[in-house]
Amino acid sequence: MRTLILLRHAKSDHPPGLSDRDRPLAARGTLDAPRMGQRLHGHGARLDRLISSPAVRALATARLMAAALQYPSRRIIVDERLYPGDAAQLLAVIRTLEQDTYQVMLVAHNPGLSELAHRCAAQITHLPTCAAAVFEYDGTWREFASIEFSRVTLETPRGARSD
Repeated sequence: MRTLILLRHAKSDHPPGLSDRDRPLAARGTLDAPRMGQRLHGHGARLDRLISSPAVRALATARLMAAALQYPSRRIIVDERLYPGDAAQLLAVIRTLEQDTYQVMLVAHNPGLSELAHRCAAQITHLPTCAAAVFEYDGTWREFASIEFSRVTLETPRGARSD
């Protein structure tokens, strides 16, 4: 069984003069990310890989998630393809994952994350900040998005959980 978690970065700040890539997390983001990580850990998330966009807000989210999920932050992989990360780029990253990995989290951005999640599960139309779309299935990474999922879950910072 493979599990892919598509996680939108936590709420970011918009300080004047900073580029989009350099935007930090807002106070709410620094609270939401560890809570979401703890919730995912409680639901059985045990990551083999955590891959993040290089944007400051995404990488900060990934580090907070890593701590909550007991994943070594030094093992976070930064992948340039995740910024800004359209759905095709995200899918390319997923389809090249090593076959000996079974639980993977991608921390990236909208609109690409929501587009990919919706493509895989029509009931997911939008990922708010720090939301996680969790896809479980039997198959290879190359088959992701073209295979039937055994379970799809949407976790949001507000606590909603849907299957």
